[in-house]
Amino acid sequence: QVQLVESGGGLVQAGGSLRLSCAASGSTFTINAIGWYRQAPGKQRELVAGISSGGSTNYADSVKGRFTISRDNAKNTAYLQMNSLKPEDTAVYYCNASIATMHEVFNSWGQGTQVTVSS
Repeated sequence: QVQLVESGGGLVQAGGSLRLSCAASGSTFTINAIGWYRQAPGKQRELVAGISSGGSTNYADSVKGRFTISRDNAKNTAYLQMNSLKPEDTAVYYCNASIATMHEVFNSWGQGTQVTVSS
């Protein structure tokens, strides 16, 4: 079984920065695409940034130029560097990964990490 664990959330003032991490652990597996999502109270979960197995990235318009997604395949870890944070970035952030084992390919979600940006 493969698990994703996010970390790095917290409380920060507007204009500040945070770096989220998403670490995968488990038996033999390969991580394909990875996405960072967020869900604010009363709102639908939305894709913030994604990165393919080859390193191609895409971002929501609302975070372009401020957030950077990256991955370290040797560590089975993905990151989301968030700069120039705004109060509207406040949400629970989740990572999602497409994972391949010897027997199957499936999507896995982390438990989420809270990001709160104060004005």
